[in-house]
Amino acid sequence: MLDYKKKSISLFQGILSTESLKKVKIARGLHAFVCEGRPSLEAGRKTSSAFLKSGTIPTVISDNMAGFLFFKGLVKEVSIACQYADKQGALCDTGALILAVLAKKHKIPLKLLFAEHRTRFLGDPQSILSFEGKRIAPKGTHGYVPLVEWVPAKYLKII
Repeated sequence: MLDYKKKSISLFQGILSTESLKKVKIARGLHAFVCEGRPSLEAGRKTSSAFLKSGTIPTVISDNMAGFLFFKGLVKEVSIACQYADKQGALCDTGALILAVLAKKHKIPLKLLFAEHRTRFLGDPQSILSFEGKRIAPKGTHGYVPLVEWVPAKYLKII
């Protein structure tokens, strides 16, 4: 088991493009933590595979675990998947906004990396009602699955 009290973390979020993943270099002394990317879990699978191929052993976390890591002062940099950016902000994979807010609050460097482009803004509502093929929500429950979100420029001050 890893001793997280002694870790300095580089946190990765979203489904990054193959080109972005090839360019990522983990600074000495930092450990790669990857947000899983519910509901498809593709972010965790793809990013972890790329790190393993490059010789970096990643740690996959549930997306909401990132707040705890910030609270503990372990996060030293954040990279988020971005599909489009301009002076107003960036269209990013869902989950980026909370990480951008936390990075700004904790004065942590934030990197925008190219995401794999998606053609849809919303995913299949059924995908959030199950996990790895097993239903987790009772029948009659609705699902809401945004796949992207807008991150305003005020949270994107790149340090």
